[in-house]
Amino acid sequence: MKIFTTKKEIAQYFAQKDGKITGFVPTMGALHPGHLSLIEQAQQISSEVICSIFVNPTQFNDPKDLEKYPRPIASDISLLEQAGCDILFNPPVTEIYDDNEKWHLDIGELEHLLEGKFRPGHYQGVTQVVYKLFNIVKPDLAFFGQKDYQQFLVISKMVELLHMPVKLVMCPIQRENDGLAMSSRNIHLTAYDREHALILSKTLNWVKNNFDAGNIPAIKQQAELMVNNEPGIGLEYFEIVDGQTLRTANADTKNIVALVAARAGKTRLIDNMLIG
Repeated sequence: MKIFTTKKEIAQYFAQKDGKITGFVPTMGALHPGHLSLIEQAQQISSEVICSIFVNPTQFNDPKDLEKYPRPIASDISLLEQAGCDILFNPPVTEIYDDNEKWHLDIGELEHLLEGKFRPGHYQGVTQVVYKLFNIVKPDLAFFGQKDYQQFLVISKMVELLHMPVKLVMCPIQRENDGLAMSSRNIHLTAYDREHALILSKTLNWVKNNFDAGNIPAIKQQAELMVNNEPGIGLEYFEIVDGQTLRTANADTKNIVALVAARAGKTRLIDNMLIG
């Protein structure tokens, strides 16, 4: 696996693409099998797979959250090598950002719903860094996990608005055997928190199995009750929405997604499930 840390190295390497289809998996490191499944999917439809590891400071609302974000780079490199990744781009912050940069992209109400409401400014940071990475790597395909469902919609909107020549691929959520969605944040969970965090996937499954398009408010209310009644879990939102707009779903909505965010102890977790 080749490892690059500068834009110049990437540009030189890709100067001769020779018709190769480049698949790109952007990450913030602390890799787990969910990330590796993105690389595996990229390998199936790309000639060459590049993964980036960059803990992006502009998408953290809380400086403490940025500070404690795990950065096990030696372990990550080993996992990428085992997975057969072709290239790692692991730049320092100074390679990506100049001092006092300004960025604002009008992505409409997507920015302010759900995650945007609880993490104001977060998606400006996400679009800023993904725009930069797409311009550096110039991938044909880019792979993102379904777990960050709203992020996928936001990046899709950015690609559309800025006419970027990249096709986005959403890959299924990878789960632990007990149903917990894989996340780099799971390492912060105590045994107690982890046990009770299972209520998120259990509730999503219950919604999927009991879904009735004519009775969405009652199903949402029951889902909120299930999460709220779980010890040690603080619900932020449980929403059943249109998968394209994230507006509240109704009996006529075609693509429905249930999304949840909650704190298990001090750790914030998100999860979702495609309903239909």
